[in-house]
Amino acid sequence: MTDPAHARVLVTRPLPEPGAGPLVTAGLEVEQQPVDAPLAAADLAALVAGQDALLCMLSDRIDGALLDAAGPSLRIVANFAVGFDNIDVPAATARGVLVTNTPDVLTDATADVAWTLLMAAARRVIEGDTLVRQGRWVGWTPTQLLGAPVAGRTLGIFGMGKIGRAVARRASGFGMPVRYHNRSRDEQAEQELGATYVPLDELLATSDFLSLHAPLNEGSRHVIDAAALAAMKSTAIIVNTARGPLIDEAALVDALRTGTIAAAGLDVFEAEPALAPGLAELDNVVLLPHLGSATTDARAAMAQLCCDNILAALAGDRPKTLLNPEVLDR
Repeated sequence: MTDPAHARVLVTRPLPEPGAGPLVTAGLEVEQQPVDAPLAAADLAALVAGQDALLCMLSDRIDGALLDAAGPSLRIVANFAVGFDNIDVPAATARGVLVTNTPDVLTDATADVAWTLLMAAARRVIEGDTLVRQGRWVGWTPTQLLGAPVAGRTLGIFGMGKIGRAVARRASGFGMPVRYHNRSRDEQAEQELGATYVPLDELLATSDFLSLHAPLNEGSRHVIDAAALAAMKSTAIIVNTARGPLIDEAALVDALRTGTIAAAGLDVFEAEPALAPGLAELDNVVLLPHLGSATTDARAAMAQLCCDNILAALAGDRPKTLLNPEVLDR
């Protein structure tokens, strides 16, 4: 247990309200970076030295070298994201450092963005908005910007976790059959949502809309590659609000150019904020700047959860969303 009166916490970015307020109120010494931009690895290593807790972003790479730079005082890394592929969890576990994330509180916000992208791509919303804003719209015509129908079409979910379930739940309002692929069958989701489990190749071949919600790991990296895209319907639309590297972005650009698939909606990118060459020039892709959890309520809840996890860890209690509980078993 760490004495809060002497505990130090590094926060790597400005946070929305309540921000780091709960940590300050608890008497912790908070060093919050004022610039809303990623820290260079060397700068982060210098700042984390001697800290008792680290509240980091998904853009911060937390590996063995960074953990060693922090030194033995570091008790917890609280990630301001539900995904944690930016953190070497085994390296943290080996050093006795707790790792937490922010699941649940951003589920609905991210599911809403997935549907925003799905609808915008299907109904060519960005193209229509651009046409009107540029003064090129000359009035209604029967052939203008024909899009893809949504109601009644098949929705495919890759990764039936909490966000995948929330996306599938919204499909009922559109009368859409839901198929999914997961590491294992989710019988509860099947009963509650009427979803059907299928192998990945069948999911690719039968989905009119494919929404990605799997975590990023070596098994899922580039799961949507050139071969996967070629297996999809030429009318299919793919949506990614999970992690950019699930898709081979260069292969996606080629598939969108050649009509292998019809369109895409992306909130995340393989090397964000950089885009694969040619992606931004395509009309049949909707691009968002990683807005999945960007609602006032979701981001506030994420900040509060990070603070709660840090306070619990420093008090010697179990953090609510602990990823490596084996550290506590030592």
